[in-house]
Amino acid sequence: MKSRTLQNGSALIVCMVVLVVCSALAVGLAAISGANVEIADNQRGANQAFASAESGLETIRYWLSRVTMPSSTPPAQYFDTVINAVRADLLANGITNMTIQNDGTIPSVTLDAATGRSFTAVLSCDPCTPNVLTATVRGTSGEMARTIKVDFSIEPYKFPIFDYGLATKGALNFPQNPTLTGAAENWEADIYIESLSDVLAVQVGGNSNFDGNIDIGNPLGTVDFQGDVQIAGDHGQTAIDNHVNIGADQVEFPVPQTAPFQSYATGGNVNPAVLAAPGTTLANQVIPAGMNPTFTGNVIVQGILFIEQPNVVTFAKNVELQGLIVADGNAANPGTNAIKFEGNFSSGPYPADSQFDAIRQEQGSSIIAPGFGVSFTGNFASVNGVMAASSMYFSANASATVKGTMISYSQDPTVVNGNISMDFDRTAMVEIPAGFDLLRVLEYEPSSYAMIY
Repeated sequence: MKSRTLQNGSALIVCMVVLVVCSALAVGLAAISGANVEIADNQRGANQAFASAESGLETIRYWLSRVTMPSSTPPAQYFDTVINAVRADLLANGITNMTIQNDGTIPSVTLDAATGRSFTAVLSCDPCTPNVLTATVRGTSGEMARTIKVDFSIEPYKFPIFDYGLATKGALNFPQNPTLTGAAENWEADIYIESLSDVLAVQVGGNSNFDGNIDIGNPLGTVDFQGDVQIAGDHGQTAIDNHVNIGADQVEFPVPQTAPFQSYATGGNVNPAVLAAPGTTLANQVIPAGMNPTFTGNVIVQGILFIEQPNVVTFAKNVELQGLIVADGNAANPGTNAIKFEGNFSSGPYPADSQFDAIRQEQGSSIIAPGFGVSFTGNFASVNGVMAASSMYFSANASATVKGTMISYSQDPTVVNGNISMDFDRTAMVEIPAGFDLLRVLEYEPSSYAMIY
């Protein structure tokens, strides 16, 4: 009887020990679980704070991407210009929950009031490097915060029009057999036609061979290929379906600045006595307004030839352009201004002589004449850079290499007569051609991204 009592007592003790151990384990597990919950909650808060900082960064990137400023803006004024531009843009779009102060501070912007998510930011610029804008963005979620720091470089703007070999505001008309090829890649011969005032955007009377795609800005635009059509290696309707993009995103037609080029024309006005010479060289010279000259002999243009408006300039024989022709006119109202090449035409780089050192920095353009109609009724062999004119007309059979973009500002059709062949060699094209350094924009620098805890 006594033995059974002892056994019962021992069992009770064992049960109590087990109960205590289990209770301790339960308490320990509960503590661990609570700690894990707290860690997870902290991690969630940190992630949300980081997400808030990322959201703030993307917001700032969007508004900074819309900023443009004239290239004439002094670097010392870059920061103030950016701040004022963002502030004006926010106001114009009715944005009231985000503001920017004169010193670049962006006060708290609420992202989610329920979770306490928000961001603040500071835009800053070191006076020693005014072309770099730094954005420091602090995201919060409750008590947690994370900070991101990135740089934006202030760079010249490359206009999308230079993604094309040929770009016209008006329709494009090839009455005969055109061949437009890319020297190394098909994209070099891409074509853009805005044609908003003419539904028939492209008309080809004969057989055609295009390497590049054809983008048409008019969403109602049509094309008319009378002969065999080949585009980027495809033929017939397949070529049209695959490589003619109707309703393409419209691109801006930038009008170059011409007046600054006159300072390079150190050779004075063209002497009327040379007009009838069998051959003449024009080096850094000016054709004054109203002269309306006709050069009856061969002409070599070296450096710059600056043409004032109004003027009708006729080259009756061959022209060798060793540099740049700039004509000062109004692209929106060209009047009767014209440059006529009636003989053979070719263009190349500046001569090596020291008298052309000043203008040698102006690269990437060949003819800048936004207020002049430019016509080629003789053959032309090469265009050594961008050619931008109020209108363009070609009538002879020609085979030419074009090292740049050909731009026509006229709403009237650009007519390319004759069996013309243009080979666009644009792989080494200057990114910002002479005359087109018009704007500054902010470029995000991904390599500068850094997280600051």
